[in-house]
Amino acid sequence: MKIRRLFAIWASKLTGFVCKLLGKQGLTWSGKIALAIDPDILTEMAADVREKIFVVCGTNGKTTINNLLCSTLEGQGKKVICNHSGSNMLNGAIAAFVLSAKWNGKIDADYACIEVDEASTLRIFPHFKPDYMILNNLFRDQLDRYGEIDITMNLLKDAMRIAPEMTIIVNGDDALSTYLAQESGNPYVTYGIQEQVFEEQSINEIKEGRFCKKCGAKLFYNFYHYSQLGDYHCPNCDFHRPELNYNASNVKTGKVLDFDANGEHIHVNYRGFYNVYNILAVYAAVKEAGIPLQNFNEILGKYNPENGRMEHFSIKGTEIILNLAKNPAGFNQNISAVMEDDSPKDLIILINDNDQDGIDVSWLWDVDFDRLGDPSIRSITVSGIRCQDMRLRLKYVDIPSILEPDIETAVRKRIADGTRNLYVLVNYTALYSTHNILKRMEGEQS
Repeated sequence: MKIRRLFAIWASKLTGFVCKLLGKQGLTWSGKIALAIDPDILTEMAADVREKIFVVCGTNGKTTINNLLCSTLEGQGKKVICNHSGSNMLNGAIAAFVLSAKWNGKIDADYACIEVDEASTLRIFPHFKPDYMILNNLFRDQLDRYGEIDITMNLLKDAMRIAPEMTIIVNGDDALSTYLAQESGNPYVTYGIQEQVFEEQSINEIKEGRFCKKCGAKLFYNFYHYSQLGDYHCPNCDFHRPELNYNASNVKTGKVLDFDANGEHIHVNYRGFYNVYNILAVYAAVKEAGIPLQNFNEILGKYNPENGRMEHFSIKGTEIILNLAKNPAGFNQNISAVMEDDSPKDLIILINDNDQDGIDVSWLWDVDFDRLGDPSIRSITVSGIRCQDMRLRLKYVDIPSILEPDIETAVRKRIADGTRNLYVLVNYTALYSTHNILKRMEGEQS
């Protein structure tokens, strides 16, 4: 083993340790330092993975899918490298490998599960060629960073050309993702929800894939689940939702999710219809890789999100759910998950506009916030850097809100005088800090 690689790993581990002492994640710095010392480190370490490398892409659900996939593989007795925290650019991918290495520089891994930011695929794929890509969906997200979806699709198409033998495990219900997989030339398989689940959905939802990417005609939907996901076909050409290789049926939602996946019954204590897609993506990936799947329900039941994706806290008798909501499609699904709970509840919405969030918050006007006028929601507090923008958005649908820019103060007030049932929805840069605040407050009780 090269001395340079060993030194890079030691320096990276030391950086991560110091950052943790300072209360920082430090993953970006760990990866950056390792790459600066040894530019070939990711290529070499990825080659040491004994079996397969999965990457997870898509606008929403990447972190949940990636972590569920890791847990599922570990549940089959496999050793896995994973960027659990969602640090999904080049330095985060490098950090996942170097921080999992032993002090002698070696890694012990059967598989790697790496969440990859769509815009970062072109920087990561030259270092290693994944065996599988899970592509869950493509929605508008951070227009000032990504631009329109066509730009993201072109980036992904170029990345797929770098890894032509990579199998794409694609959400067949998403016309945009399906078109991309079909046009890539890569082998692909599909997953989705074959049957209609909801009798009707809001016609106000923004559907990104209104028009056929193949010929430009307006797509027709036999039904849709949310945003542009559903059973689509083009009346002008042969583009349509493909036959699904992995299909969810008999779907029931509420405080639990209950459905069949290719005949296997799945029952989990998760909220949010979108989690059907997340679970199905994991199921498809494991099956497609030929890995015997045992005790899937048990593994799903034990999975405990620790990264702000439907993460649960209990503080002084108040049950708190923390979740990420960073774009219109994701926020609408968060609202649906909140409304599945018909008991009295309080809600805190935190909006920041830091670089990683996207400084353009005009996307707030594409979210169906009018649904929060339900009487079960006893209070809504707006927080964060752009709390005034959020307050104005609610005012336009005649929903009053409480202004409290500081998230810890907002949480403490709702614990003191709330319903004991609190949902906290935050966008990207607030996620880690809010998680830490809630963890600390939870620890103060012991």
